[in-house]
Amino acid sequence: MSTYTGLYYGVKPVRRRAFTFGQAVLLVFLLGMAAFMLLPLVFVVVNALKPIDELLLYPPRFWVQRPTLANFGDLVLASSALTVPFIRYVFNSVFVTVTVVGLTILVGSMAAYALSNKHRWPGQELFFTLVVSALMFAPEVTSIPRYLIVNRLGWIDHYWALIIPPLASTYAVFLMKQFIDQVPREIIEASIIDGATDWTIFWKIIMPFAQSAWATLGITSFVATWNDAFSPLIFTRTEVMKTLPLMLQTIGGGIARAGAGAAATFLMIFPPIIIFTFLQSRVVESMAYSGIKS
Repeated sequence: MSTYTGLYYGVKPVRRRAFTFGQAVLLVFLLGMAAFMLLPLVFVVVNALKPIDELLLYPPRFWVQRPTLANFGDLVLASSALTVPFIRYVFNSVFVTVTVVGLTILVGSMAAYALSNKHRWPGQELFFTLVVSALMFAPEVTSIPRYLIVNRLGWIDHYWALIIPPLASTYAVFLMKQFIDQVPREIIEASIIDGATDWTIFWKIIMPFAQSAWATLGITSFVATWNDAFSPLIFTRTEVMKTLPLMLQTIGGGIARAGAGAAATFLMIFPPIIIFTFLQSRVVESMAYSGIKS
């Protein structure tokens, strides 16, 4: 005869796995390496807050003793000596960067969808091979042909010269195609049976699936465009069309502008860091899956 002992209502506690000594040593080592890699960024921030006497101190001191925002005022004053207000350079950089990032994602995704294994057309593999082969060439190799084309089109000293050439991104097409190839073909076929057009499939299925890829593409495109001082130097003539990186280079160095230079360096690296901080999980995900083929 069995005896009723009652029921146990509850969740079995999960026993946490204790750290071993080797894991603890590895964790401390990795934290130390992470802190060491952050030192250059911390140094840029600290330098931007140093008064001029601490910037010129020898031997140099890492930490700031009397933080100040005067360096940013000096940067504005240095730019006020130019014929264009400081806000104009900021507007040019923001406008060009945002436009290039958005169009790069759109154009790269559309080209990758056309070249993916979801479509079959004569010469597809050959065309994609030619596109990927462009990765072998450094950007400097195409500088002269690009200038000749832009000049022939009459885009010198125009926003088109800063926006259109970066859209021909081989990296964008390659990265997006690696993700689009992983979309199950059954989903595409079912959508076609339901009457969906290629445009509907692209926006409703392809783009949501490849969020990690175009987030990574947006970060890389943002950093490259935001920090680009070469294209404005080549394709602009008037001061009103120059971007922020080019303006910051023309301010010049010297002892008198040391504080302005420190503030300018901070101003250039701060936006990419913010963008990467919010989208870093997408970058890791895209790097993990971009090499897997369906």
